Amino acid sequence: MSDLDAVHQLWNEADVRRFLFDDRQISAEEAKLFIETSVVSFANHGYGIWLFFEHQSDRVAGFSGLLHSLQGSPSLIFGTRPQFWGRGYAKEATLSVLRYTFDVLGLERVEADVDEPNKASIRVLEALGLSQTHKAIVNERPLLYYEIQSWRREESAKPTAP
Repeated sequence: MSDLDAVHQLWNEADVRRFLFDDRQISAEEAKLFIETSVVSFANHGYGIWLFFEHQSDRVAGFSGLLHSLQGSPSLIFGTRPQFWGRGYAKEATLSVLRYTFDVLGLERVEADVDEPNKASIRVLEALGLSQTHKAIVNERPLLYYEIQSWRREESAKPTAP
């Protein structure tokens, strides 16, 4: 909760919220609820949302983690401040989340969805070894769905460090 203001500000940056919250500004209360949900998810499932910080600073640079799903596998989520795009931070942070998910938690599968126009996030997902499974229109927006299976079963698909 100590990072609530920084996370709220990050999630409301125009280029971040465009694909994260369907271009809707969220309130501080919504950001707090999201963080509280993540804390509960860590307690119940061993995963949630992690933050990563700007090198040599306390400023939140981005986030990566898993959202619990009642339908089955957790869903991957990540984002980075626009000034850090193209530096590999999202890929590095999300690779760490996947390693933790499969190697420590022993989960079998992770899913992700991404807005079809979000080419940068699609590149990150594919570089990490996720495969597109299908697409759909949700809230009048085209979404692509991805998944990755546990590395124990698909060792050849295991991504390598950047």
